[in-house]
Amino acid sequence: MYGVENVIQVIDFFEGNGTLDPTVIDTKEEFYKTLDFPEFDFADVKGQESIKRCMEIAAAGGHNIILIGPPGSGKTMLAKRLPSILPPMTLNEALETTKIHSVAGKIKDIGLLNQRPFRSPHHTASSVSLVGGGSYPQPGEISLAHNGVLFLDELPEFKREVLEVMRQPLEDREVTISRAKFTITYPSSFMLVASMNPSPGGYFNDPDAPVSSSPAEMQRYLSKISGPLLDRIDIHIEVTPVPFDKLTETRKGESSVEIRKRVTVAREIQSVRFVDFDNIHYNAQMSSKQIREYCALDESSLQLLKTAMERLNLSARAFDRILKVSRTIADLEASETVNSNHIAEAIQYRSLDRDGWLG
Repeated sequence: MYGVENVIQVIDFFEGNGTLDPTVIDTKEEFYKTLDFPEFDFADVKGQESIKRCMEIAAAGGHNIILIGPPGSGKTMLAKRLPSILPPMTLNEALETTKIHSVAGKIKDIGLLNQRPFRSPHHTASSVSLVGGGSYPQPGEISLAHNGVLFLDELPEFKREVLEVMRQPLEDREVTISRAKFTITYPSSFMLVASMNPSPGGYFNDPDAPVSSSPAEMQRYLSKISGPLLDRIDIHIEVTPVPFDKLTETRKGESSVEIRKRVTVAREIQSVRFVDFDNIHYNAQMSSKQIREYCALDESSLQLLKTAMERLNLSARAFDRILKVSRTIADLEASETVNSNHIAEAIQYRSLDRDGWLG
């Protein structure tokens, strides 16, 4: 590839009257130069160590995640920092993502995208703006988030029909838009990060809360999120407000750069594991067959999982999700087998399956 300033240089070059130096681009350097100085860094987050750990697990296994907590607890702040710990994009991913943004007219003067996209549509968004469409179908938010993160803030405030149209793209990792004259398919392989208040007033089971909600209001609010959509979210985690002594700490937390190193190593382990599968690249994409093969449990781990499901009244949908997440936790520790410690931690990340949530 040669860079020229005018047409005269092009003519001279082809006629042999001048020379041009080829433009050499080190794609790896281009992708990495902005990664070590992310705009949103986990080092800036005070406290919330357990939530940071949960975000690390989600990033390592490509798991969809939902954050539940009262207003001001830091849900949006944490979600915005998730792209900073995802592994760097490969050249193929960068080209694919750039093509989608180019079709939508979002590129301008950026050139090749070297950072994973982060899309955060407002809860008033229509189903067309989310999945794409129009007379001449354009990619929607789920395709613009391809190879990156789609953040849905205040999930129950979205219209139910808008959330339902995401079920198929979440499963198939692509969306097909059909019109009378033609049909077009856009990729939509993204990590879903959702956040929600636990009740319409924002406070749940808090005796000192300024606003309380009746059980009927709670049920109506939470019923907007359907079971099939929750089926596709592996991790549910409750976010509590940060205490004052943590907010005033001067010590910085662990940086996104350090967390990303561990995430990248875990993803490499998964790449080797699924090298023979065309459509599976990380743990969140495992089918039931792969779960049985790669998440085999010993007797003590199986007994722990059985006891937890009975005692905490976990739903049946939680079983496979717990195994997938425990496999990722094991990968972060470079463990070949899933043991009881990994199962115990994964059980904590199924808040919405416990008795008393969602009816």
